[in-house]
Amino acid sequence: MANLATLKESFSEKLESASNLKDLDALRIEFLGKNGHIQEQMKKIGELAPDERKAFGAEINEAKEFISTALENKTKLLQTLVLQQKLDSETIDITLPPYNYQAGKIHPLSQSILELKDIFSRLGFLSVDGPEIDDDWHNFTALNIPEHHPARQNHDTFYIEGGNLLRTHTSNMQIRHMMANKPPFRIITLGKTYRADDDATHTPMFHQLEGLYIDKDITMAHLKGCLESFLSMFFGLKELPVRFRPSFFPFTEPSAEVDIRCDRSNKAEIKIGEGNDWVEILGSGMVHPNVLKNVGVDPEVYQGFAFGCGIERLTMLKYNIPDLRTFYAGDIRWLKHYGI
Repeated sequence: MANLATLKESFSEKLESASNLKDLDALRIEFLGKNGHIQEQMKKIGELAPDERKAFGAEINEAKEFISTALENKTKLLQTLVLQQKLDSETIDITLPPYNYQAGKIHPLSQSILELKDIFSRLGFLSVDGPEIDDDWHNFTALNIPEHHPARQNHDTFYIEGGNLLRTHTSNMQIRHMMANKPPFRIITLGKTYRADDDATHTPMFHQLEGLYIDKDITMAHLKGCLESFLSMFFGLKELPVRFRPSFFPFTEPSAEVDIRCDRSNKAEIKIGEGNDWVEILGSGMVHPNVLKNVGVDPEVYQGFAFGCGIERLTMLKYNIPDLRTFYAGDIRWLKHYGI
């Protein structure tokens, strides 16, 4: 019992001199840790006579409670002092001028991608994406593109070691999706594509939107209605005159280029939806039967349409941006002007 009394006195003296939370933690380990003084006293219970154990155990518990309570109270006191010191040292000077925060802006290309995903979601299309590095079969052969086609040449396509390439369009995902799933298909793909071009309307890397709708009894009328709805919603016009011109693409038959009405009388600005001019906006057509055969879909049962366009081109027309290369110049002044 005398040892416990001495222990409490020793603890009280050390607690009095503890000036920070680190000292308190060391004190807790010294007295209450698994190798601490209280634990050492607990080991002595087995050496006592049975009639002495109960009283000694009660004394140990009382000493342990005394130490725990004192540590807890001193910890709260020191925490309060630390907080007060921090508050005193971090007092806000209300006479100082405020920070000059500047609101950021969304890049017009990012805004277009968000809008396109929203539009086609409302039209019932699922957004999918896949690898930007692909093989020749998924990027060309499965799309009915012949071996001699100019798009396969080095001057147009970036080839890499191992026979793979950087995809030249997002159509590779149409092939991959149709091979991995069963019809009907109604998907769009928005992503980066790569071609060896660099001028005011072309960059080596650009973003492309492609759509695919495969089902029974799909016709050009469905394609026309889908594209007219999409273009009207994207340009924010209730009625947007759209023109389809016969064209040729290896992966669609029949194929059509799509133009929209515009006014080019002012060289500094193109006005969409009015005037007497036309501007090409995208390519489209009914999916070629050979493409369906390549992915294991019976063209006698299923048919559908596909379309594709550059997202940068759509953005340039919507926001009257004259040079595609400025999209990636990193000029903050440009972003402040065209950002949303």
